[in-house]
Amino acid sequence: MLSGKRIILGVTGGIAAYKAVVLLREFQKAGAEVRVVMTPAATRFVGIETFTSLTRYDVAVDVFSGDQPGQSWTKHVHLGEWADLYVIAPCTANTLAKIVQGVSDNMLTTTVLTARCPILICPTMDGEMYESPAVSENLSKIRDMGYYIQEPESGYLASGLEAKGRLPEPDTILQRAGTIIKNHAIQGPLTGKKVVVTAGPTREFIDPVRFISNPSSGKMGIAMAEGARLLGGDVLLLHGPISAEVPDRIQTAPFVSAQELFDLMKSHSDADIIIMAAAVSDFSAEEKHDQKVKKEKASLTLKLKRNPDILQWLGVKKKPGQVLIGFAMETEDLIANAKSKLEKKNLDWICANSIQSENAGFESDSNKITLLSKNSEEVFEGSKERIAIDILKKIFQ
Repeated sequence: MLSGKRIILGVTGGIAAYKAVVLLREFQKAGAEVRVVMTPAATRFVGIETFTSLTRYDVAVDVFSGDQPGQSWTKHVHLGEWADLYVIAPCTANTLAKIVQGVSDNMLTTTVLTARCPILICPTMDGEMYESPAVSENLSKIRDMGYYIQEPESGYLASGLEAKGRLPEPDTILQRAGTIIKNHAIQGPLTGKKVVVTAGPTREFIDPVRFISNPSSGKMGIAMAEGARLLGGDVLLLHGPISAEVPDRIQTAPFVSAQELFDLMKSHSDADIIIMAAAVSDFSAEEKHDQKVKKEKASLTLKLKRNPDILQWLGVKKKPGQVLIGFAMETEDLIANAKSKLEKKNLDWICANSIQSENAGFESDSNKITLLSKNSEEVFEGSKERIAIDILKKIFQ
């Protein structure tokens, strides 16, 4: 459950802060991407550079900081939107009290207020502190507020006493984190399904500065990917050189040429659902020049060769139960051409849209798509985000 997940690791100023380094590495070994936020006191126990080196990202400490490169005062907002889970380990009595009261005097506590994801708190302190009435009341309140608590373990503490207050072992925290993420996963008709979506144009270079391409922005493919995610799918978006922004929660892999996309698709052709929304060039230059071709020496004839027909290949290789969805963009005979493509390439569904339709096609934020199967036909019109959801609900209802 942690593979590909995004985790904020919050580290507060207790002696157990050194164990957060090991916890970070275990999250990474489990396949998670981790960003670290620290309280100022935590930096007295573990250096910022340690976490920066391990994550390759700046560590956030103060909301306003002129001496931390690349840190914006709005970083707490971006982190709160980015994460699938926020783990605060260790969490001192001081930070626990601040969270209960909504105090936001550093990046860690401020990010708590912006987080859209579940939060797991690992209270860690001396035994007498943990059993104190104030901490007990704060733990009760924080549970009522919807936060998750990982109880500390009993054992030898930094004070030299034996009591309850130790940070749990990394395996225990990882197991709890995985359970929380699983319980909060979006449930929908695509839950448990691996979905691969392609988006954007390909570029077929003639020389280092010239290429064959098309005006695709990737907006429709991105909308299909986000729609699949919102319906519970485990989504991977393969995208060309796009101008549109991809939501942070979608995993991506880039390509440039049709051949590069073909190579990627070979690696991900086992997906449960494949949505080929990319505008793939049918042709590429027969000869690609290593240097820019000077116009004085250039031929006026450009020889082309056919690119791999990726959709055809997927149709031939389609496994039982796999759903293959294609796209067709035409300037004439839209439905007839789309139906022919549906049958010829062994597709389950095809989304047909015309670039001549008003408020539709390349670069537009809206679209008009006719969804076709072998025995059904339905028109969807509106914003690309809205019709993407409607199309997927129609297919997987």
